Amino acid sequence: MFDIFRKHTKIMMVLLFLLIIPSFVLFGIDRYNKMGHSEAVVAKVGSVEITQAQWDLAHKNEVDRLRASRPELDVKLFDSPEARFATLERLIRDRVMRVAAEDARLYTSDARLAVFLQEDPTIASLRKPDGKLDMERYRQLAASQGLTPEGFENTVRQDISMQQVELAIRQSGFVDAAPADVALNAFFEKREVQAMNFMAKDYTAGINPSDADLAAFYQANSAMFKSPEQAKVEYVVLDLDAVKKGIKISEADLKSYYDQNVARLSGVEERRASHILISAPKDAPAADRQKAKALAKSLLKAVRAAPDTFADVAKKYSQDAGSAAKGGDLDFFTRGAMVKPFEDAVFAMKKGDISDLVESDFGYHIIKLTDIKEPKKRSFDEVRASIENDLQTQQAQRKYAEVADVFTNTVYEQSDSLKPVAEKLGLEVKTADKVLRHPAPGTTGVLASEKLLSALLAPDSIEKRHNTEAVETAVNQLVAGRIVSYSPVSTLAFADVKPLVRERVIAARASEMAHKDGVDKLALWKKEPDKASLPAAIVISRDQMQNMPVQLVTSALGADAASLPGWLGVDLGTTGYAVVRINKVVARNEVVQPSAAQDREQYTQWWTAAEVQAYYTALKERLKVEILVPSPKAGAASQLNQ
Repeated sequence: MFDIFRKHTKIMMVLLFLLIIPSFVLFGIDRYNKMGHSEAVVAKVGSVEITQAQWDLAHKNEVDRLRASRPELDVKLFDSPEARFATLERLIRDRVMRVAAEDARLYTSDARLAVFLQEDPTIASLRKPDGKLDMERYRQLAASQGLTPEGFENTVRQDISMQQVELAIRQSGFVDAAPADVALNAFFEKREVQAMNFMAKDYTAGINPSDADLAAFYQANSAMFKSPEQAKVEYVVLDLDAVKKGIKISEADLKSYYDQNVARLSGVEERRASHILISAPKDAPAADRQKAKALAKSLLKAVRAAPDTFADVAKKYSQDAGSAAKGGDLDFFTRGAMVKPFEDAVFAMKKGDISDLVESDFGYHIIKLTDIKEPKKRSFDEVRASIENDLQTQQAQRKYAEVADVFTNTVYEQSDSLKPVAEKLGLEVKTADKVLRHPAPGTTGVLASEKLLSALLAPDSIEKRHNTEAVETAVNQLVAGRIVSYSPVSTLAFADVKPLVRERVIAARASEMAHKDGVDKLALWKKEPDKASLPAAIVISRDQMQNMPVQLVTSALGADAASLPGWLGVDLGTTGYAVVRINKVVARNEVVQPSAAQDREQYTQWWTAAEVQAYYTALKERLKVEILVPSPKAGAASQLNQ
């Protein structure tokens, strides 16, 4: 059959051309590009679909934001199924609230958007020393979220509109003091109790199970004594450091970069100044500003006549509380640290100069330049290593996408081994033993990634021992691995776990004995209270648990107050049993509650948060929200129930 293609190549090309080109015209090239992407729908908000690709992008943006703001956080927390599902829930909430904003016609004007962007600290950090926005960095910020500047601004506009929905509910929420106090009094209510704990650990001494008992327990509970599935794996990591190793910078390029950037590499100029501020906010009445200006002029005349008195005048008259006590001294600072009119004046002065009046949004300043710290020029040899590292990093960042494509294609095309990709890109093939499906506590590095472990221990990987696909485990980090050897879940031999079986048998019997003793004592003491041997009474509450078990405190506070004093038995699970005598209710004492007003305010916040959540739940029902992927919590629960 293939001989036909070989003999009639030109004819076949014409036929293919005639077949393919019309389909591009009808469906568009973009449709073909999308075929390679994940378009699986993971959730629906009314008629709006949320795809796997949108979910992945939202999670990546969320992870990038968290990594930037909290670099100390453990990376593996971001890759857990729970973290990913939380991102999907936030994505759904955003879609629902945006629909609500559109229905309520809550639109954000250009002026409102401009004010928001001007006040945003992230946008403010992109401004140049002259106050203008660095458009290149602004485009990079938008691109990091997969958006154009226009798309970024449209997203912010929608976010502002969406926030107005919740804000309207929160600001309209209020709770009267009377119902708030009823709820708070119940929450902070205290009860006087006497509790006797029958702890399982106190009953272990006399328990001595036979070998037959141990064997019987082992047979009946063999699921307790299984070794988890584990594998020995190989893996390779591609990251910026790996790409940097293959980049060499010539000496000429290093020196050229030094010559062009020597001023920046040497540091920045610092200036030290003192000032006298006469406060006059820009929104103050004109008469007040004129009065402040007149005072500032008189002080300027005085310090120019006697420059040595500047510090004394600042201490007496300056209205800047932070510097007045220090004679107006502001210490050393660089460009960008002060408001622009102040900065412009300082960096235009000579040492010892006293400025004219400088007007800012804070009022009127009289400035004295007291010192200038010029940056020391650093030699090429001093900064050579730093320059080389910077240039390698820059080139690695530009080259990473290209190398990542090679990495991804190679591990797929030569799937029987990781050596080809390692040799091609100069990577190290690493090994790890006893790798589990979920990272063990304390695991760090790429093997802490749930995504990578899931790929490594997928059925196909276990069966065929092929390379996994390239898995992104962090920003600018790809990993591929393969299984070398695999051990499935297996029941451990009785001889190997006999000490553990003995511990379990003793613990189970001790728990039974503690429960029986506690139940018997409760029945006796209820019948004959005089025979009860209880410790001294203590007062417990939800915020003062007195080292008592949570189950005990919850049960004691939940008992019917009308039947007090009364007895209560509390099951503490495997740890034992508790017998509690609840003597009386101890009311919340307002005398020792100076924060009652704060408590009511907090309660109002809880109440309005509940109203927002109720409103959101109603919106979800109205829009018929569907989540089409399983919740990891539900999955965990089902596993526990098996």
